[in-house]
Amino acid sequence: MIEVREVSKWFGPNRVLDRVTVSVPEGRTTVLLGPSGGGKSTLLRVMNGLIRPDSGDVRFGGQPLTANNARRLRHQMGYVVQDGGLFPHLTAAGNITLLARHLGEGPNRVRTGLVALCELARLPAELLDRYPAELSSGQRQRVGLMRALMLDPAVLLLDEPLGALDPITRSQLQGDLRDIFRGLKKTVILVTHDLAEAAYFADEVVLLAGGRVEQSGSMRDLIQRPASRFVTEFVRAQREPLDALREAAA
Repeated sequence: MIEVREVSKWFGPNRVLDRVTVSVPEGRTTVLLGPSGGGKSTLLRVMNGLIRPDSGDVRFGGQPLTANNARRLRHQMGYVVQDGGLFPHLTAAGNITLLARHLGEGPNRVRTGLVALCELARLPAELLDRYPAELSSGQRQRVGLMRALMLDPAVLLLDEPLGALDPITRSQLQGDLRDIFRGLKKTVILVTHDLAEAAYFADEVVLLAGGRVEQSGSMRDLIQRPASRFVTEFVRAQREPLDALREAAA
């Protein structure tokens, strides 16, 4: 579905992606995992054409992603950022339907899609007339997801969508998101630094650090067959607090 080949990206003197090669399979959930500053979000933006690589290339559905076609191809990609990334001057409904209306979708189709998405994302319809400041963080994230799904994209990209949520809201939305991913059978790419969250969602995991791919494959391989010392340390650092909690609760 999406192929990244030998992609490098510099921001000034800093190389944030270093000859990254990643293949995203169709109809599965791929998680870009790693510490802060590892290149996860930059790679996601390279995949949807918001950032142009300095070298290497990106293909979407077998088609090269270029400066000339990036805007058109992005209409086939739903994009969700932390806390929804909503326009504060638009209502929830206005945010969700903005691009569909801009592209000339008919009002009946927009209205039908809005009703279906409320049910899918479990957002009460009475919240559609509220502005982002009048919504909870979890509700804003649901609106952001609905906006990303409005055009029925082939690919859904999510950049740490649950990072700003409290633990209870995060757990509830994790379950709803996984149900949505499985029900829609879409290609999903999700960025997180959280090992447990990656394990919850991922069919495939790509672990990045320092702009490089340290390991890719299944979560089982990551944990049981680490490819480098960094992979071992990253997994241990996130598992030890969980093990301590289990021991304390025993």
